[in-house]
Order: sequence, then structure tokens, then C-alpha cells
Amino acid sequence: MYKNDGYVRRYSESFKLKVLAELTKGNHSKRQIALTYGIQSSTINVWIKKYDRKDLMNTRVTVQTDDELSRIKALQKELKQLKDLLIKKDLDKL
Repeated sequence: MYKNDGYVRRYSESFKLKVLAELTKGNHSKRQIALTYGIQSSTINVWIKKYDRKDLMNTRVTVQTDDELSRIKALQKELKQLKDLLIKKDLDKL
């Protein structure tokens, strides 16, 4: 496994591409591949950026229904009203 043993590790281009190819297959997670090859997940992230493979980066997908969106808008409107009231109250005190 990876330890800070004073050695600088350099990986060949073919090794980097092999790791990215395994990640592309989707059979193993980034963490599993990192453990298998004794490298850090952050190292794999660097390689993903280097080879412009944004499809392999972790992505977050947010799914919202219309009901949720309307609720969020209503809460934002209420928050704005409360802030305005607070400002008005502070100004009245002065």
C-alpha cells in the first residue's frame, strides 16, 4: 500500500491509461481501483483531469419535482420578507 516512505512514485503513461480504462468499464469504483493498485484516489483524479476525462469524475445530479421547486421559491420569498422586516425594525429603533 501507499506509504510516505521517502520514495517519489512515478507512473508510466500506459499504467495511467490502464487505470482509467478500468475505471471506464465501471466494474470497480475509484476507491477499489486505488486500493488494488496501491495508489491514492486523488492521484486518479489528477490523471482524470490530465487526460480530460470529465466523464469519470464524480458528478452530483439533483432531481427536483415541481412541488419541491415551488416550496423552495416560497421559502426564499418568506426569507426575503423576514430579512426586510428585520431591517425595518432595526431602522425604527434608531
